[in-house]
Amino acid sequence: MQVRKIAAKDLRTLDNADWVDPERSPYVEGDLAWVPVRPGAPYDEEIPDRAPYRGIGYYMMGNVAVVHGDRPADAALQELIRFRHPQGVVWIEALEDITRTPRAALIWGTAGEVCHRESGITYYLDPEKVMFSPGNRNEKTRIADLVRRGPGGERVADMFAGIGYFTLPVARAGAQVHAMEINPVACGYLERNIRANGLEDRVTATQGDCRGSLQGTYDRILMGHFDAIAMLPAALTHVRPGSILHVHTIGAATGVIREAVEGAGFSATIQVHKVKKYRPHRWHMVQDVVIE
Repeated sequence: MQVRKIAAKDLRTLDNADWVDPERSPYVEGDLAWVPVRPGAPYDEEIPDRAPYRGIGYYMMGNVAVVHGDRPADAALQELIRFRHPQGVVWIEALEDITRTPRAALIWGTAGEVCHRESGITYYLDPEKVMFSPGNRNEKTRIADLVRRGPGGERVADMFAGIGYFTLPVARAGAQVHAMEINPVACGYLERNIRANGLEDRVTATQGDCRGSLQGTYDRILMGHFDAIAMLPAALTHVRPGSILHVHTIGAATGVIREAVEGAGFSATIQVHKVKKYRPHRWHMVQDVVIE
């Protein structure tokens, strides 16, 4: 594999570099990173390809590896460490209540606050304290593209903003976003990430229960929480014909959503999209609800 050697701290500057091979991941060790280059691009050295990894599932937050579900056995943990050379490994057993606070433990190395880059956006977070769902990347891109292709100037409510998973891509796409988050730690990171991405003029953050924080009428409401159905009555008091709600659920819930919409005095067109597999035979779904 042909690579260029750079300082690990400079990885965040490479999102749009034309020489980077997007199909391969950089190899990081200490303060240095070896970044794979596209075929034909100049390179510094050639290193052997690593053997395919067939161990436990994980994702990287900065230079910290995060694993979910059952605590990994020591042999599986060591295999992951040899493969990715992370700064630390955080195990997240579950997310607790509506605040989505991780029940987490550091099981190897060191962790703490990290800086994570995704699709050109900077996210600061501590993976032991707040959640991040990399499996929603395509859905974030889809929603941002809908805003970007729209008439412009949308007023958007993000009822479960977290650290800015949907808020920041949608604001970059041109929307004015009212971002609400009940977890004070996550809301602190949300405010920091708004500043880090230069979006202070497009995002207003509110810490508290979204049901009491919604204000006025919105063109689009993002409901990225599996308790979204319970929040529909509050959301439907802040829509008009033409407003769009994106309601996340485990499994499709069109019947329940339609009943809530009609109970609020509206009708709706509903389209269902799969986001990712949640567990065997169960899918994380999002319903695009166009109010009529």
